[in-house]
Amino acid sequence: MERPFPTVAVVGLGTMGAGVAVAVARSGRRVIGVEAGPTQAVRALARIEASTARAVARERLTAEERTALLALIEVGDDLAAAAQADLVIEEVPEDLELKRGLFAELDRICPPETVLATGTTALSVTRIAAATARPERVLGVHFFNPVHSMKLVEVVRTVLTSPQAAEQVAELARDLGKEPVAAGDRAGFIANGLLFAYLNQAAAMFESRYATREDIDAAMRLGCGLPMGPLALLDLIGVDTARTVLEAMYEQSKDRLHAPAPILGQLVAAGLLGRKSGRGFYAYEAPGSSTPVAEEAAAAEARPVGREVRSVGVCGSGTMATGIVEVLAKAGLPVLLAARSPEKAERAKDRLAKSLERSVAKGRLTEQARDAALALVAPTGDYRDLADVDLVVEAVAEDLAVKRELFTALDGIVKPGAVLATTTSSLPVISCATATSRPQDVVGMHFFNPAPAMKLVEVVSTVLTAEDVTATVLELCAKVRKHPVECGDRAGFIVNALLFPYLNDAVRMLEEHYATVDDIDTAMKLGCGYPMGPFELLDVVGLDVSLTIEKVLHQEFREPGLAAAPLLEHLVAAGCLGRKTGRGFRDHARR
Repeated sequence: MERPFPTVAVVGLGTMGAGVAVAVARSGRRVIGVEAGPTQAVRALARIEASTARAVARERLTAEERTALLALIEVGDDLAAAAQADLVIEEVPEDLELKRGLFAELDRICPPETVLATGTTALSVTRIAAATARPERVLGVHFFNPVHSMKLVEVVRTVLTSPQAAEQVAELARDLGKEPVAAGDRAGFIANGLLFAYLNQAAAMFESRYATREDIDAAMRLGCGLPMGPLALLDLIGVDTARTVLEAMYEQSKDRLHAPAPILGQLVAAGLLGRKSGRGFYAYEAPGSSTPVAEEAAAAEARPVGREVRSVGVCGSGTMATGIVEVLAKAGLPVLLAARSPEKAERAKDRLAKSLERSVAKGRLTEQARDAALALVAPTGDYRDLADVDLVVEAVAEDLAVKRELFTALDGIVKPGAVLATTTSSLPVISCATATSRPQDVVGMHFFNPAPAMKLVEVVSTVLTAEDVTATVLELCAKVRKHPVECGDRAGFIVNALLFPYLNDAVRMLEEHYATVDDIDTAMKLGCGYPMGPFELLDVVGLDVSLTIEKVLHQEFREPGLAAAPLLEHLVAAGCLGRKTGRGFRDHARR
C-alpha cells in the first residue's frame, strides 16, 4: 500500500506545529510550513532548527539525519503554498472563528482531494468543517505535547468525515511511530475529555479549602501513581487553556462537573496562568520555569504534640489488615493482630511471614529484620487483649454496621486516651466515632493497598476529632515512613473523590459508543502518562467496589454527574466484577 500523504502542509508553527512538522519530516515526507507573516516564518524556522539541534545533542537524531530532515521542510508566509499538499494540518491558536476562516480559505485554495485536519484540543471539528464545501474530507488530528515523545494521536471524525480519510490519517500517524485512537467529535475528545473534568474537580476541592494544594497533589501521585498532581498539571498546561477547554466541554455537555471552577477564572483574570506566567496554583522561579518556590506560610498556631504510641492493635485478618501489621512491625512497633478467632489470627500471621519472606528473597529486607518484625507481632482471637494498646487500627469489612459494632466493642475494652482509627475508604468516619462514648479519640487512617508498598495515608479528622489525636496519627505515619495527607470527613476523602468520577466518566464514554475500551485505555496511558487505563483499573479494583464508591459519592454530593453509569450497574448485576470473577470490561478468563 502506498504511503498516504507524501506532502503535508502545517499551518501554524508554534510549539505544537513545529513539533508536528519535524515528526512528519522525520518520516521522509515533504513538509510545507506556513506562518502568519515573514517575521513569524523566520522565527518558526529558527525554532525548528533549534529543536532539531537539541535532538542531535541528546542523541535522538544524528547530524546527517538532521540535515536530511531540514532539507524536507520549507517555511514561508504564503498560505497558497498549502495547495501543493495532500494533507493540511492546522495548528493555529484555539479560536473557533480564526480556524473557520482559515479552513474556508484552505477550501478555496486546495484541490478537492486534499484532506484538511484541525489540531484543535477542544473546539467542534464539525463547526470547523462546516466552513468548507468538503466536510467529508475534514477531521481532527490531535497530537500531544511534546510531539517527539508523546505516542498518542487522536483521530477525530465528524458525522460527515469519510472513513477512508480517517483511516489514511491513522495510517500516517502509525507511520510517524504514533498510536492513533479513533474518537468522535465532542469537546476534549477522549484524553482531555476525561482529564479536564478530573482537573476541574481538583481545583474545586482546593478552592473549598478541603485540603491543601500539596496534599491534593501528593494524594494523587502517591495514591494513584500519576506522574503529576492535578494542580501542578494545571500550572503546566496553563490555567487559561484549562478554562477554555472546560468552557467548551460545558457548552456541549451542560454537566455542572465541566463548568470551570470559579478559582480558574479568578486566576486567569489576575494573570496567574501557571508556569508560563511564573505563578498559578504554585509560584515559580521565573516565567517558564518548572521549579516551584516556597511561599511564606501564614502564621499559624503550633500543632499539638501527639499522644505517645508504644503499642498498636490491628483489628482484621484480611489483606489490608495484614499489610498494616507488616508496616507497623517493620517500623519496630509491637503489634497485636486481633481477629474474630485464634485460627483467623494465626492464618493472618502466616500470610505476614510469607510476605516478609518474599521481601527477603527480593533483597528488600534482611533475615534479621524479618525475624525482628515477626517477633513483634502477637496474634489473638480475643479483642479484649487490646485493653492496654495505645492505638487501635480497624481494618475489617467495608460495612458500616460491622464497623460500628466493632467500635462499640472497642469503646468498652480499650483504655481511656487510646486512639481509635478506621481504615475506611468510603464510609463516614463520624459514624464510627459516634458508636463510641469517645468520638474525640476517633480518626480516619486510610492506607492504600498494598499497604507495605503504597506510601500514602489519608488522615481524616471529623468535626469532633481532637487535635492531638490527628497529631498522633501524623506522627505515627512519619515513624512508619508513610506520607500523610490531611482532609475532612466527607465521601471519598481526596483520592477516591477525584478518581472515581473520572472512572465513571470513562464508563459513560464507553456506553455512549464514543470510543472503545482499548482506545480509551490507550488514550489515558499514552496521552496522560497514567500507569493504567480506566478500564484496566476498574477491573483490578472490582466493579462492585467501584459501584459502591460511586453510589456513596452521589449520595453525599447529590451531583447528577456523579450518578453511577448504568453500564457499570448492569455489569455488576450480571456478576461481571473484573479480574476476581474472570470478566469485567475485559474477558480475563481467556487470557
